Amino acid sequence: MAQNSFNTEDNTLAQRVTIGLTKIGLALKSQSWQDASISNLSPTQGQILSLLRTRCSTGMRLSTVAQELAVTPATASDAVAALVEKGLVQKTKAHDDRRAIAITLTPLGQQQADQVLGWSDFLKVAVDGLSPEEQAVFLKGLIKIILKLQEQGQIPTARMCVTCQYFRPNVYKDPNFPHHCAFVNAPFGDRQLQVDCPDHLPQPSR
Repeated sequence: MAQNSFNTEDNTLAQRVTIGLTKIGLALKSQSWQDASISNLSPTQGQILSLLRTRCSTGMRLSTVAQELAVTPATASDAVAALVEKGLVQKTKAHDDRRAIAITLTPLGQQQADQVLGWSDFLKVAVDGLSPEEQAVFLKGLIKIILKLQEQGQIPTARMCVTCQYFRPNVYKDPNFPHHCAFVNAPFGDRQLQVDCPDHLPQPSR
């Protein structure tokens, strides 16, 4: 009798989800290497350009870059040095501490960063194939996974609604808009949950 693969203990739902996420990770890694090679960048250099373009217009310290990308300070330093040599970033005095050094994009670096931001467009096309309902469920699941990985120290802290001081979960009876954002003073639903909000304010440590 053929083995029923749907009932084996070695093929749990959690394991299948993990395998699926791993495959997506491999696709992202492969595409980033291809796009980086075309742009004469390494994936880490591309991530730094993207980080500076989307997260901080006034510059970012090297230690923060390393922390945000979950790489060693030495790796971040080498990548920044290469970007400086290519004329894509520059080192200036930090606006909040004139004794510290901040890394900022040059005009050429801003142009290159805009191209880097399109590296993951292929994945967005795939996600667009999901229905709005499927996207909302998937987003909520991803947020829970990210939060768990953050708690375990596996990934840098993301600026998500669920970790923000302005977030008020499930305060309304409307199932489409159950949450409240105190920053904009408006209700919103699971479909509007953010994973990288520029207005994020971390919840105080307990």
